[in-house]
Amino acid sequence: MAAKPIIAGIDRLYRDDTLAYQRGRYQKLIASYKEYFQTDGENIRLFSSPGRAEIGGNHTDHNNGKVLAACIDLDIIAAVEPLDEPIAVIKSEGHREARINIDELDVREEEHLKAPAIMRGIAAGFKNRGLRTGGFRAYTLSNVGKGSGMSSSAAFEVTVAVILSYLYNGGTVDPIKLAQICRYAENNYFGKHGGLMDQLAAAVGGFVALDFKDMESPIIEHINVDFESFGHTLCIIDTNGGSGDRNAEYQTILNEMHMIAEYFSVQNLRQLVKQDIILNMNLLREKFGDRAVLRAIHFFEENKRVDKLVNALKRNDFQAFLDSVNESGNSSYKYLQNVYSCSDVEHQGLSIGLNIAEYALERKGASRVHGGGFSGGIEAFVPIEMIKLFKMELEKVFGNGSCHVLKIRPIGGCEVDKASIAE
Repeated sequence: MAAKPIIAGIDRLYRDDTLAYQRGRYQKLIASYKEYFQTDGENIRLFSSPGRAEIGGNHTDHNNGKVLAACIDLDIIAAVEPLDEPIAVIKSEGHREARINIDELDVREEEHLKAPAIMRGIAAGFKNRGLRTGGFRAYTLSNVGKGSGMSSSAAFEVTVAVILSYLYNGGTVDPIKLAQICRYAENNYFGKHGGLMDQLAAAVGGFVALDFKDMESPIIEHINVDFESFGHTLCIIDTNGGSGDRNAEYQTILNEMHMIAEYFSVQNLRQLVKQDIILNMNLLREKFGDRAVLRAIHFFEENKRVDKLVNALKRNDFQAFLDSVNESGNSSYKYLQNVYSCSDVEHQGLSIGLNIAEYALERKGASRVHGGGFSGGIEAFVPIEMIKLFKMELEKVFGNGSCHVLKIRPIGGCEVDKASIAE
C-alpha cells in the first residue's frame, strides 16, 4: 500500500523552545548548499531524517525479535535539488563529497563502509522493487552524533531513501519498504550486518513497539506516551568513545546467536524457546562456549521484556516500566556483554557513564546501555526535578553537550515545508 507523502512544518518536528534555533539551522543549510554547489538553489527541497532511541530489545531484531524504540528530535537535514543527469551527489558538512552514477549499481569493494556504498545500495534497492530513481545533489547537516548510539548511519540511509521517494516516487514509498531498502543497502553494499530496527524506527516515527517475527511484514504498534506526564525525561549521553570499528563486535553477537540457532536447525532464536537452551546447556557450552549461551539467554529474556515494557506503559505503571529498563541494562551488561570490548579493556566509557548515572540518579529513574554497545552512548530516564544536576554530573566527565535531553518526534523521515523556516 502506498504511503501518503508528509510535508511537515518544523513545529511538528521539534520542541517549541528550539524553533528559532531550527530556523537558523535550516537557513544555514540552504546557504551552505548554494555556496558549495555555486547555484541560486531555485529548486531546493528540504528533508529531515531523525535519529532513534532504543528503549528495550537490545540486540534482538537481528534474530527476528521484539524492540521498543522511539524517533527523537535530533536529525539529519538535507537541502536537495534533482538533476537531469544520472548522478547522485551528497556533501555532508565535515565530510568528503560522496558521488555515484545512479545507473552503475554493482557492489564495489573499495566502497566498503563508505557513504557511496549506501547511496548505491539504496538506488539498487529502489530499482529491484520497480521504483523510480534519478539524479540529485544534496547538502546535509547533522546533529545525530556519529558513534553516539542514536544511529546516525540509519538516519543517513533513510535520508537517501526519502530523497529518492519524494523526488521520483511522489513520496509514496511505504516506510516499511523504505526501511527494508536501507537494510538491504547496509547489509549488501556497506558491509554491516544487522537487523531492521534502526531504519524502521527512523522511517516510521513516534514511539513504537516493533515485532520482527516476519521480517518482510513487521508488526508496528504505536504507543501513546508522554514521559513528562510521568515526571521524567529521556536522556542519551554520548560517552565520546566514537564508533571506532565495532562492526566486528556487533557481527560476533549476531554470529554467536545464529550458531546456537543453527544447532537446532532453525534460522534464528525466535524459532526457539529458552527451555531449549536450558535442556541442552552442557552440550551448547562445550560446543560454542559460555558467552554464546549467555547471549542466547539474553535474547529470550529481552524479547519478553519488551512486552513487559509495553504493558507497563499501557496500564500507566511507570515504576514497572523503569524497573524493566533497569533489568534490560543489567542483562546487556552481564549476559549480552556489549558494554565494553574484551579486546580494548582500557576503554570502558559506557561502564563509567553507567556508574555516574546510577550515582546521580540516587536510586531513581533508570539507565542502560543504548543501542549497539561497546562504545557510544547510554540512556537514562531522569526525574525532571533532577535533570540539571544529572546533566551537570555527566558532562563533568564527558564534556559540554554530551547529555542530550530528548523529545519523542511523531514523524519519521519526511519532506520539510520551506515556508515553516521563514522568520
